[in-house]
Amino acid sequence: MGKTITEKIIERHLVAGRFIPGAEIALRFDQTLTPDSTGTMAYLQFEAMNVPRVRTELSVSYIDHNTLQMGYENADDHAYLTGIARKHGIILSRAGNGICHHVHLERFGKPGKTLIGADSHTPTGGALGMIAIGAGGLDVALAMAGEPFHIACPQVIRINLTGRLRPWVSAKDIILKVLEIFTTKGNVGCVFEYGGEGLATLTVPERGTIANMGTECGVTTSVFPSDEMTRLFLRAQRREEDWCEIQADPDAVYQRTVEINLSELVPLTAKPHSPDQIAAVREMGGIPVQQVCIGSCTNSSYKDLVTVARMLKGKVVHPDVSLVVAPGSRQILLNLEQDGYIADYLASGARLMETACGFCVGIGQSPPTNGVSLRTSNRNFFGRSGTQTGNIYLVSPETAAAAALTGRFIDPRDLGLPYAEVETPEFFHVDDRMFLRPEETPDPAAVEIVRGPNIGLPPQSDPLPEAIRGEVAIKLGDKITTDHITPAGELLKYRSNIPRYAGFVFRPVDETFAERAQKNRDAGRHNVIVAGLSYGQGSSREHAAICPMFLGVKAVIARSFERIHSANLINFGIIPLVFSDADVYERIAQGDGIEIPSIRKVILGGGKIVVRNLTQGNQFECLCELTERQRTLLLAGGALNLKK
Repeated sequence: MGKTITEKIIERHLVAGRFIPGAEIALRFDQTLTPDSTGTMAYLQFEAMNVPRVRTELSVSYIDHNTLQMGYENADDHAYLTGIARKHGIILSRAGNGICHHVHLERFGKPGKTLIGADSHTPTGGALGMIAIGAGGLDVALAMAGEPFHIACPQVIRINLTGRLRPWVSAKDIILKVLEIFTTKGNVGCVFEYGGEGLATLTVPERGTIANMGTECGVTTSVFPSDEMTRLFLRAQRREEDWCEIQADPDAVYQRTVEINLSELVPLTAKPHSPDQIAAVREMGGIPVQQVCIGSCTNSSYKDLVTVARMLKGKVVHPDVSLVVAPGSRQILLNLEQDGYIADYLASGARLMETACGFCVGIGQSPPTNGVSLRTSNRNFFGRSGTQTGNIYLVSPETAAAAALTGRFIDPRDLGLPYAEVETPEFFHVDDRMFLRPEETPDPAAVEIVRGPNIGLPPQSDPLPEAIRGEVAIKLGDKITTDHITPAGELLKYRSNIPRYAGFVFRPVDETFAERAQKNRDAGRHNVIVAGLSYGQGSSREHAAICPMFLGVKAVIARSFERIHSANLINFGIIPLVFSDADVYERIAQGDGIEIPSIRKVILGGGKIVVRNLTQGNQFECLCELTERQRTLLLAGGALNLKK
């Protein structure tokens, strides 16, 4: 029986286990990446392990989220990250060098390698034929310390691409179609593996757009073959020596195969407030648009931005629209400038933003009250833009530019503009001077780490108690994201100050939660969270587990969990429980007194997990599928406790 690409790469990196879907395996990772938003805590955890130098082939620390440096906190954290990189053998990508996923594709990703990153969109690396997985910062810190990463061996789903995209339809429309087919629920434990003759027409950055947003489906990762297109991209980056061919065997077996004919696709959009609320752009009826944001790790490649610049050339942005453009990397910015496209942007009235995450993570560019904002980013969760009443639509760069010119939602095919395919340069202008490399530090042991007043130690959880006794501190609905749990935007500056950040837990849905939970903890009562389907969607932000842990949360009972967040909960000593009877979710109420007796004994030895609702006078059972390793983590109160 032939093998898939996923199977081939995973088998080369197995430390424990076999490629049996559903079974736990342990993987060795060649590379790691961290953005500054999650990296500070990851490196604090790495320091706590007392490992002098990283034990990977390559580890890169990117400053790409909190680049505005509002207040002293961000600047202090960047100084900390610089010292950590110099001391422990990590490459530092300085602020202004670009978004981690774009830069990693350009300068470091290699076919056949494994990459783990403290950002949920790390699967962008799958565009190069890598197994690239997003995880919590603690898992990345453990990988840097040479520890394997444990995960359920995935099911592999083949997405077969045929045909060719028509003019004004782009890679963003492909992944929006995938989201329409698979939605954001029910794909945990799967890998999307792309194939078919349609791949021959898609460049690596276009594949990156698709792999990037596979994250919104909840899959472990997405992976493409390493083929001639991959070779041409690496050659253009002047590192063709990193290329090798990787293809699935002709007789490889997949759990499921889905066919998508690129020739049949039309411009699509994801409507508020979920990436799977898909509609054709022509169905939007010319809705007035107040803001257009082009960029993010999803759609800010050279090809994307040249396409937009050509659409804007000789025209002026509609007076009702605020248009911002953020290149994905300094390399892209330099090539756009060199080829004359920056002048076209500025002449049109577009504003050029920093090569950073910016608006995608809610740092700046919030839309007006009740405003409609078209964005080329990957998430449109409620409140993520920074405006609670904002209506965020996810679109392709072509659709975004059409709205910027007309002031309304319009299919770019209806503009009547001439279409010309953008040719990728044979060679990009490459300038790596914004990297600080380990060899530039002659005496790493002498490096002094700068620690500003906002930087604290990683909080520790207590070992699992004999029983959990407390109350349902909050009851939530379906699709609760990590942005609901620990808001992003300006609040990310508190990512290394857990006592401060914990004060904002669940603020978008319940401003009183943190105070209520803290009172319970101070009184010796445990907090329990109750939620619906797909709890923990979105970012890999482990703070969505650390901050609740700090507030005394010992268990989350949900109808289902997303992979990264479930792993993060276990890493910090919080038990993820699943209702065995969905009707119980409907009956349980916020404020109900809860007892989970003998929980330590059950986790240690197995058995039924019984939850007593003391307020309603009933009890129910919960499911908790754990490996022996995860049982050990929970009993210890988390992975950092165990590692120490």
